[in-house]
Amino acid sequence: MSSVTINLPEEIFSARRLPPEEFVREMRLAAAIYWYQKREISMEKAASVAGLNRRDFIAALAREQVDVFAVDFDDLERELNRG
Repeated sequence: MSSVTINLPEEIFSARRLPPEEFVREMRLAAAIYWYQKREISMEKAASVAGLNRRDFIAALAREQVDVFAVDFDDLERELNRG
């Protein structure tokens, strides 16, 4: 896995009232959900970006009121044929 460093103003952590580690977890989840919704990455890849297993990622989608199965039929067929 690659690492990326992002410089953010200290105020963002106090504004969000989160320690940096929790803020990073939220950023990863937000990015994963965004890319998944745009169909840029699969559910499996999105879960990996978020640092979650597939089941927990589905639960996170439900908490955020995101359609869990927003997959087109071509993507679904590829997933099923990977077996």
